Amino acid sequence: MAPPFNRPTGVALSPSGEIYVADGYGNARIHKFSPDGRLLLSWGEPGYAPGQFRLPHNIRVDKQERVWIPDRENSRIQIFDAQGKFLDQWEDVFRPTDVFIDGDGIVYVAELCLQVSIFTPEGKLLARWGNEEGQDQESALFLAPHAIALDSQGSIYVGDVSQTHNKIDRGSRTLRKFARVK
Repeated sequence: MAPPFNRPTGVALSPSGEIYVADGYGNARIHKFSPDGRLLLSWGEPGYAPGQFRLPHNIRVDKQERVWIPDRENSRIQIFDAQGKFLDQWEDVFRPTDVFIDGDGIVYVAELCLQVSIFTPEGKLLARWGNEEGQDQESALFLAPHAIALDSQGSIYVGDVSQTHNKIDRGSRTLRKFARVK
């Protein structure tokens, strides 16, 4: 393992200013730094048990300073406290690549299985949409969703790495906006 980085996959800031890094492709670890860049702690290792990872693909820190990790190849989201203590995991996802948490605590998940899912803060599925089974790549809504975010009006943005993942250049359709209907 490289101390501390080996192909990191995401970075997040906590409400109190700490810096968290998902060190996914090489180390299967999470690193926490002080606001001035001093390493405070690291946790995780390759594996399937709670607190272990098979590609922590990104990272988010919520208002309560819980750390949310899309553990892509274990098809789950793991949740930790600010000291790296395992709190919970959600398994109603398939190859999650990114998580976004809005001001109400609603959780939005981009999944490499060609869909987006929305959950309550407790993990209850609210909505899920994406490609239909067997859909051809030319008409597919998603090819490899990897990033998700919301704007101040509640519109959802999904970044798709179709060129890298599927070798298909979708031009401007690699970023999709789903506007909230009021």
